[in-house]
Amino acid sequence: MAVEIEHKFLLVNNSWRKQVSYSVKYKQGYLSSVATSSIRVRISDDHAWLNIKSATIGTYRHEYEYEIPMFDAQEIITNLCRKPIIEKTRHIVVDDGNTWEIDEFEGDNEGLIVAEIELPEVGTVFSNPAWLGAEVTSDHRYYNNNLASHPYSVWRDQP
Repeated sequence: MAVEIEHKFLLVNNSWRKQVSYSVKYKQGYLSSVATSSIRVRISDDHAWLNIKSATIGTYRHEYEYEIPMFDAQEIITNLCRKPIIEKTRHIVVDDGNTWEIDEFEGDNEGLIVAEIELPEVGTVFSNPAWLGAEVTSDHRYYNNNLASHPYSVWRDQP
């Protein structure tokens, strides 16, 4: 069984930018979202994937990912996925031996920056870098699936 154990955080400043190892652009669209799961297509550089993820809010979720042909992925995103499409740049930052994925969103989600850390098992202890802010793992608004339905531009100024 494929499992994702992940924590999501907001950021308190931009000092993480000095630690970026590399960055990758992503474009992803959602085909389906139901109470139990979501199905998305993701494009990055010259690769594309079909991804199925449980809709569980929190640190532990089931996740399955399969590489698909680029042409198919582009057609699926253009013709079948709900709008808006998620566009972001993922910055990889290593801090205190931990790898952080910092997603800087564009388009309808511009202005949102979220840091994620994937862990090998539930309860793994990790250090918090100085640039890390509030944890939003349990806040459904920050999940990409939700951002495709309710973009950050719509709710960013709400408490």
